[in-house]
Amino acid sequence: MSIQLVKLHHVSRQTKKLAETRQFYMEVMGFEEVARPPFDFDGAWLFGAGIQIHLIDEPFTDPALPINTHENHIAFQVDDMDAAAAVLDRHEITYHRQTTPATGAQQMFFRDPEGWLCELGCPPKKIAE
Repeated sequence: MSIQLVKLHHVSRQTKKLAETRQFYMEVMGFEEVARPPFDFDGAWLFGAGIQIHLIDEPFTDPALPINTHENHIAFQVDDMDAAAAVLDRHEITYHRQTTPATGAQQMFFRDPEGWLCELGCPPKKIAE
């Protein structure tokens, strides 16, 4: 059995030019800035065309290094974080699990076979007790 994905939630990317990149997505691509949790690093969350883009102010990460939750990644929403973790465990995929500050949403980060970072997210109301 595979992980039961609900939808694509967001795309996250690192940038060395946060202000310019934010301006590009807002002025050229029509995205709007939305609220962002109080992380300990700079960034911007944008929404448009039904998706979010999370911009993170830092240089790119070497995929050979340990998981860095700030690096470029694709994120999917799930309804059952524990069931998703069980699938990753069954496939012997290493992951990092955390709770988002202020919101209580849970996240898991792991790499695909080519090293691209993937995230699974579960809103607080859907976290298994």
